[in-house]
Amino acid sequence: MFLHKLNIGNVELKNNVILAPMAGISDLPFRVICEKFGPGLTCTEMVSSKALYHDSYKTKKMMNVENEKRPISIQIFGSDIETMGFAAKEVSNFADILDINMGCPAPKIVKNGEGSRLLLDLDKCREIIRAVVQNSKVPVTVKMRKGWDNEHIVAVELAKIAEEEGAKAVIVHGRTRDEYYSGKVDKDIIKEVKEVVNIPVIASGDVVDEQTAIQMFEYTGCDGIMIGRGAIGNPWIFSQIIHILKTGEYLDRPSNMDKLEIIKEHYNLAVEKKGEDVAVKEMRKYLAYYTKNLKNSSEFRNRVNKLESKNDVIQALNEYFTNL
Repeated sequence: MFLHKLNIGNVELKNNVILAPMAGISDLPFRVICEKFGPGLTCTEMVSSKALYHDSYKTKKMMNVENEKRPISIQIFGSDIETMGFAAKEVSNFADILDINMGCPAPKIVKNGEGSRLLLDLDKCREIIRAVVQNSKVPVTVKMRKGWDNEHIVAVELAKIAEEEGAKAVIVHGRTRDEYYSGKVDKDIIKEVKEVVNIPVIASGDVVDEQTAIQMFEYTGCDGIMIGRGAIGNPWIFSQIIHILKTGEYLDRPSNMDKLEIIKEHYNLAVEKKGEDVAVKEMRKYLAYYTKNLKNSSEFRNRVNKLESKNDVIQALNEYFTNL
């Protein structure tokens, strides 16, 4: 009933369970691993429109979607109309869907008037959405928060603006910027948005397992769900949710050996795409999530975080999982 194909403009998703864009997390290796478990869409880390405008090599590398399963959404952020329009032209050469970030709560983004700071200026939001839609060759979506704070709850109004300006879907995270990721997500605001727009509404926030996915669909009537933090160290979440929505039954949990194989695959992908020095350091955050709540995991992390070669880390992983 809840699981179905989802059309965003002229792009058809095979299902409506989606991987969220997460800064510093949703890189190419992470996306490839998640894609193995069947999400209908994956999204890149957010890409700076200003950096693209100034031809940043590092930023362009973030748009590498080579050999990935399609469709893929690339998320851009910025507050300058000209650079957002420019970024839309550039990014829509690579993406199947283009997403506008109007929800990031990070201080370094907010202080530049970007991300969730835009929620305090709906006129500027309208101008940005209009510029991006006019310059994009692919469907545009808008990812937003509930509002800036409890005095500025704007998701309903912003969703209407997005639809009026030609966006083909909205993604609503049911928290204000002030709340960051604390407390419980507000499902009522997502439900309200769903009631006032005719484009797809994708719910974001606190979907961490089968039950929270079902509850989100049931309560809000949303057209799809977006999973972010719940997928870090747990890419199986996509196949688990898809399975229960399809069959009503729970999928078996991965064994420790299943986990080990995926971790090693993720590690090898990171080394292949980024080089050993960078990958060894960056993979530490993922290993913390993969091993969370496992026996003696804090001791393992203390040990592995001091290792500097791929072979040493793989050996440590083999030993740790064999002894579980």
